[in-house]
Amino acid sequence: MYAIVKTGGKQYKVAPGDILEVEKLEVEPGKKVELEAICIVDGDKVEADPAKAAKTKVEAVVLEQFKGEKQLVFKFKKRKNYKKMRGHRQNLTRIQIAVVGSAKAEVKAGKPAAKKDAPAKKAEEKPAAEKKTAAKVEAAEKKPASKAATAEKKPAAKKTAAKKDEAAEKPAAEKKPAAKKAAAKSEDAE
Repeated sequence: MYAIVKTGGKQYKVAPGDILEVEKLEVEPGKKVELEAICIVDGDKVEADPAKAAKTKVEAVVLEQFKGEKQLVFKFKKRKNYKKMRGHRQNLTRIQIAVVGSAKAEVKAGKPAAKKDAPAKKAEEKPAAEKKTAAKVEAAEKKPASKAATAEKKPAAKKTAAKKDEAAEKPAAEKKPAAKKAAAKSEDAE
């Protein structure tokens, strides 16, 4: 069962046990607050009439009052040398839904209930940890392979050194200076 509630000019889809951050409510932490329902969905039955849905009880427990993240407000007019930077932190209230209609969540005042997704997340984290260890093992196995690849490159470097030695052994008479080569090319072109 879930409901659509309206608070602070916004609408939220809520179910028992959900934790929300809404615009500031003038209620102390640990106290209960009743929210206005505009739609109720209970399995097969949907109550979309706000007047009838408002009769359904939606209770929440206030967990804390806090300020949200800073929102930057930048005003700018091109070619007028007008720039203003301002910041704003909205006052918010964190609430946990305790009752939607007849469905209740086990909520103690001021303490959030354990989420059903928490064990699933832990189960997902274990394979990720196993993946990390598997990645480390693979990296360790790849290191000797990379050394082998560098060892294969060294003989290639020796071949180039051998070619340089052969070029040095050729008599100087066979080598033509650059100026003579250019002259020879110009003669061939004519």
